Amino acid sequence: MDFLSPVWLWMYAGAFLMLAELASPGFVVFFFGLAAATVSLLKWMFPSLPLWGQLAAFSVLSILYLLVLRKYLKKVFTGDKQESPSIDNEYIGRVGRVVEVVRPDVPGRILLGDAEWTAKAATRLEPGTEVRVVAQENLTLAVEPI
Repeated sequence: MDFLSPVWLWMYAGAFLMLAELASPGFVVFFFGLAAATVSLLKWMFPSLPLWGQLAAFSVLSILYLLVLRKYLKKVFTGDKQESPSIDNEYIGRVGRVVEVVRPDVPGRILLGDAEWTAKAATRLEPGTEVRVVAQENLTLAVEPI
């Protein structure tokens, strides 16, 4: 058995491309690997398939697999995504204390529980001021004085 025949070379290329998908985002490279594996099968079934035919089949199959299979297989490999309850609700309404001046144009720091958070406010808040969390934008809490 000749392990450097076109059948095996296409199979190697297909396996490499499918494994390369693990290191790349987007779930695209996998379909090039699938097309290469299919060309390997075609070359095995039709030994007289010329190089231009192999390359044409690879091109057509890559595009076809991307257009037809990607939508369905992406769901299988990535699974269903369920949104978890927003963490905003966890902090809204909680009371904290300003530890670094909070100004309307410059965020400051507040102590909420046992952790310090970046905070912003519509008015200037001095250290020691008691504040209530009214919103959360990423890791910045919007606060208002109590």
